[in-house]
Amino acid sequence: MENPVIILGAQSLGTTALDAFTSNDVVVYCLLDDDAKLQNAEFNNVPVMGNTDDKELLKLLGKKCEVFVATEDTASRRSLTNMLRDEYEVVPVNAIHARASVAEHAWLGHGNLISAGAVVASNAKLGNGCLVGPNAVVEVGTELADYVQVGAGAILNSGVKVDEQAFIGSGAIIVAGVKIGAKARIGAGSVVVADVPANQTVFGNPAQKV
Repeated sequence: MENPVIILGAQSLGTTALDAFTSNDVVVYCLLDDDAKLQNAEFNNVPVMGNTDDKELLKLLGKKCEVFVATEDTASRRSLTNMLRDEYEVVPVNAIHARASVAEHAWLGHGNLISAGAVVASNAKLGNGCLVGPNAVVEVGTELADYVQVGAGAILNSGVKVDEQAFIGSGAIIVAGVKIGAKARIGAGSVVVADVPANQTVFGNPAQKV
């Protein structure tokens, strides 16, 4: 990546993205965050320079700067991504840690975060704005729709399908071929052996409705 990156969001997700970019020697120009307490702070020697809608800085996007959206709230990340596309005609780049493994024949959309130690196998497919935590594994042929979050150490076996905005907790195991519905939530450490409907929360081994 030749251009520097502006990261929208300076909380934990923003610093995780910062680590991913710097691990690849990508220059991060600045972070932006709407929390006034974070502004004028520095993270890993990178300054927080203003709000996420700072037009003076955002006008650099395109030829001079790339952008990554790292706000904690999914609705906020989606809203900012839409704003970037509509007003600035740019889409967020992917943040892939140097110690992550993404197969040559995996398919990634825009604005995904692949953390250190994570594995995205061949023919896996990620939509836009997905978060794959440290040491998580997305196996062959698994598909994640937009804004799916996969916690640290979670394992999604081959052929799993996860719909939009689903959350899979740290250490969870989703067995091969299972389908996880939109906005479903899988508790940490759960073992999911059957399909989970949209908006349902499951927990345990085997995972049961909460």
